[in-house]
Amino acid sequence: MHITKATLTDVSSLNKLVNTAYRGKEAQMGWATEAHLLDGQRIDEETLTGYINDKDTTILKYTTETGELQACVYLQKQGTKLYLGMLSVLPHLQANGIGRQLLHAAEQLAFEINCHTITMTVITSRTELINWYERRGYSKTGEILPFHADTKFGIPKAPIELLVLEKEI
Repeated sequence: MHITKATLTDVSSLNKLVNTAYRGKEAQMGWATEAHLLDGQRIDEETLTGYINDKDTTILKYTTETGELQACVYLQKQGTKLYLGMLSVLPHLQANGIGRQLLHAAEQLAFEINCHTITMTVITSRTELINWYERRGYSKTGEILPFHADTKFGIPKAPIELLVLEKEI
């Protein structure tokens, strides 16, 4: 397995992966689905292209030996913090350690670019996901943010808030 930086040639595959991991019927096969909380897409190709073209953003991809995309994570340098989001693993491969490997790679990148904290937001009702991150050293900051007003990242089925988690590197 390989973890490398995504490029523009990966945009279509990343779009399919992220939307499959978070939304729709196939997402319900995995434990990380948001389909019960949000309708619509999780990401689109235009947004992914913008991320890849942003000098402060890196998307790490996890592929098989033959190049099949199985997982990814979005990382954005924000001063001395690295924002982590969109950790996505194909639903049928979840709970096999791929997410942990991407978290480790994100921590290595944070160290390399002189970021001392990794920060993220998680939907407050996703207790199983919050617990998963806490087991990997992330802590609740107590800060709660509103969900995106723009429906570009999904249409909430009920009011949603985001909990901020951080880990010192």
